[in-house]
Amino acid sequence: MTRLPLDDFLGPLHIDVSRIHSLARSFCRTYTRLAAESQDQFLSTPISDSILRPSGNEKGRYLAIDIGGTNLRVGFIQLLGTVKAQSGEQNGHGPDYSGRGSRVIRQLEKAWPIGEQLKNDQAEDLFAWIGRRIAEVVRDGFSAWPGELPEVVPLGVTFSFPMNQHTLSDATLMSMGKGFTIASRLDLGKVLLEGYEKAQHPELPRIKISAIANDSVATLVSFAYQFSSNPHSKAAMGLICGTGCNATIPLALSKLHASKRPTRVKVLDDADTDEDLKVTVNTEWTIKGAAGPLHELGFITKWDQKLDAEGEAPGFQPFEYMTAGRYLGELGRIIIVEYFTSHLSIPFSSLPPKLQERYGLSTAFLGNLGPHLAAQEPSMLKQLEKELPPSTGKGSWNWDEEAAAAVFKIANGIEKRAAGMVSAAVIGLLACADEIHLSPSPSPSSNHFHISNGTSKSANSKSEIDELMVGFTGGCIVHFQNYLSDCQAFLDAIMIAEFGEHARPRVVLKACHDGGIIGAGILAGTVESIAHDT
Repeated sequence: MTRLPLDDFLGPLHIDVSRIHSLARSFCRTYTRLAAESQDQFLSTPISDSILRPSGNEKGRYLAIDIGGTNLRVGFIQLLGTVKAQSGEQNGHGPDYSGRGSRVIRQLEKAWPIGEQLKNDQAEDLFAWIGRRIAEVVRDGFSAWPGELPEVVPLGVTFSFPMNQHTLSDATLMSMGKGFTIASRLDLGKVLLEGYEKAQHPELPRIKISAIANDSVATLVSFAYQFSSNPHSKAAMGLICGTGCNATIPLALSKLHASKRPTRVKVLDDADTDEDLKVTVNTEWTIKGAAGPLHELGFITKWDQKLDAEGEAPGFQPFEYMTAGRYLGELGRIIIVEYFTSHLSIPFSSLPPKLQERYGLSTAFLGNLGPHLAAQEPSMLKQLEKELPPSTGKGSWNWDEEAAAAVFKIANGIEKRAAGMVSAAVIGLLACADEIHLSPSPSPSSNHFHISNGTSKSANSKSEIDELMVGFTGGCIVHFQNYLSDCQAFLDAIMIAEFGEHARPRVVLKACHDGGIIGAGILAGTVESIAHDT
């Protein structure tokens, strides 16, 4: 048998600027359609764009929780108004962004993993567990600040799954994904309060739910709150790329289907009129409705199809299966097994046991494999031998330099494609929201592709804006090979291809870690401030 060179084998993963530029344009058209038509994507959160850019005078201490696909976090968020936090005031957390003093302090925060058993439990069992964790942190606050907590503590909630919301303080769950089996149509606020009441000790204060938001929405809230002072940079979008992948952006109400327009929208001082009102939209951009461009432009490979078909929800989130941390390790395992068995002629039964098991190769390991770990272990071969030890049975196979180099190259191919796809999605979403204006694109079947001649053009009409900032968080984009730097490079390349070398504004990724829990606290504080002022 003739061995296929690894580069040729990995050809289906190959991307270039032309392909991701086409993908960005196609995503823009698709997102515009989904906003207007889809019932399970582009879901409005009933807060206006003005809420994202408040005065910053909000003060007080608010309870916040972040229910993610992997972890639960609970803590108190203190808003300092216009006063900057001094060094050492952050309970060891340090300033939250850009090395500057923050207007936000995180206090008494705790985190717990959400195990597979909890994900498979009945809703009342999961939320009873969450209630006990909330009560534990409230009890810590009751002890730390005697007499300071109010009789009813305002709570901000971040929830990393799709929800329908017509008011900011209530939410109805939709299909969850990420391994959770809880049925949809649950009243999130009701089950959270019931869980806390079951765990509450008589001396502890009651809680009330002031605000509920998706994790990407909370990230944008947190990001905009921290970066609201620079008139030449706009916090335009929130991006999650960790266990899952999602994004949030403000959209004009006129772009949304009538059924998705909130009953009551939180605004600041009537700053928005009906004509120009924008609401913060949880795009759920990985759900199958957005898959058309991936099929049309040939991004989905046989390996992606295998991963999808063998998952718990085939067809549900094809974009997430190709870009997010819950799945990239398994995608890598599928590709590695095929190359080793079909092209290196290694019997499947001789492979390391973890390579024979579904999800036996962790995303964290695959994403961190390589020479950059030289401080701990300079040899990739030894890294692999430790993580994926060979079988001890008869006919077992051992790692060699060729196999180690192949795994590293496969990991890089997966990462490079994921970074390009996320970059295309970011540009497509910004164009959908009219933050930038892409030129009309040819049909996906056309071989023609326009590349700018380098003449400088403005990407939008807001010429005073130099940067459209995308606040990102998530372990996958930060730690999986060169995901973050490649993503920024692709963003720059798409914008140059479209607008020329000196186009403004530049689309820039900015870290917004811990935005889920911080954004929940900021939203709760903003809502309570509005209620107090009125």
